[in-house]
Amino acid sequence: MPSFATALSGLESNNTALNTIANNLANMNTVGYKDQTDQFSTLFYQQLNGGVNGGVQVGVGTQVATTETDFSSGAPTSTGQSTDMALQGTGFFVIDDNGQQELTRAGDFVLNQNGALQTTSGASVMGYPALNGSISPGSGVQPIIVPLGQTLAARQTGSMNIQANLDASAAVGASVPAPVTLYDSLGAAHQGTVTFTKTAANTWSYNIALPAGEATASAGTTGTLTFDGSGNLTSPTGTISGISFTGLSDGASNMSFGWNLNGAAGNSITQTALPSNVASATQDGYASGSYQDFSVDGDGVVEASFSNGQKEIIGQVAVATVANQQGLQATNNTAYLATLASGPAVIGTAGNAGRGTIEGKALESSNVDVSTEFSALIVAQRAFEANSKSVTTFDQATQAAINMIH
Repeated sequence: MPSFATALSGLESNNTALNTIANNLANMNTVGYKDQTDQFSTLFYQQLNGGVNGGVQVGVGTQVATTETDFSSGAPTSTGQSTDMALQGTGFFVIDDNGQQELTRAGDFVLNQNGALQTTSGASVMGYPALNGSISPGSGVQPIIVPLGQTLAARQTGSMNIQANLDASAAVGASVPAPVTLYDSLGAAHQGTVTFTKTAANTWSYNIALPAGEATASAGTTGTLTFDGSGNLTSPTGTISGISFTGLSDGASNMSFGWNLNGAAGNSITQTALPSNVASATQDGYASGSYQDFSVDGDGVVEASFSNGQKEIIGQVAVATVANQQGLQATNNTAYLATLASGPAVIGTAGNAGRGTIEGKALESSNVDVSTEFSALIVAQRAFEANSKSVTTFDQATQAAINMIH
């Protein structure tokens, strides 16, 4: 008699395939979703009789042997949202869901009220913290925390630099002012002026002053610059240290800073026959500033920006790989768990050891190909119908046999 079980196994397996295809199509717009395909295999063969050539073997059906996942990268789509990230290449974001480590490709993250970067389901996005603006991988992965609503403290000027040329043909007594903004310990800006005055051939004096009534010059605010016949500064060189002002009118601490005389190509102050010119005056102080936004670069480094124009590195998003991606166990919210089959998650940073890079303000689209899914849908549908026909045929044959008895 025919075996209904053979046809039923085909119905069950192709029904599973239809469910997988339907799930792919349902998730075609799911961020970071990876397409899945069912692979069939035979169950076993029934030995009907013996013989020289092994007799007759009849198969008894099929089964879904495995469901393979296509982990190729989906296309990145720009969103303009700083919390969105798209992984391109191998790897997964590392997230912590109530103490359970998970992996995901879905980078549609959000910030909670405390500035913690999280998935839409509330799992923490993990990364390496920054210490004084430098990434500290030795601390292990921790939740990424953005300084939401926080203020970056003011920084007093510690060093200044002036890029200038002084006219060698200028008359003795000619002066050249160079304005430079200096910040005190409270973050208040003071419009300082460095005045160069020619005192002799190849010799200029300088005087550093703040507006009247704002502070009292204490030390190092005056001196002499000496140049050689080629216009190079010969004295002083390096950094003039110990420049200080006391008695600041706003109650700030005494201001003390250095003057760096070196530029990218040597001395930043030269003397030539060209007209005097102050190209730039820079310093390293700034006022306090409130948090505005953050950005993520290709290596996953998270940098916060503040209203005073300053930026601060606050961490680096972690990226993990596994030896066998097909061994990962899919779970809710487009996440995966590492298993014995996948091997443990090896955590590192983007762009290193074969890991992919991160594109900020973008999301990775699903890699589901609709045309491929529709083709697979037709094949699975026809296979299901064919196995259904086998069931009805077996039924007719069985009924005919029963009728022979009567």
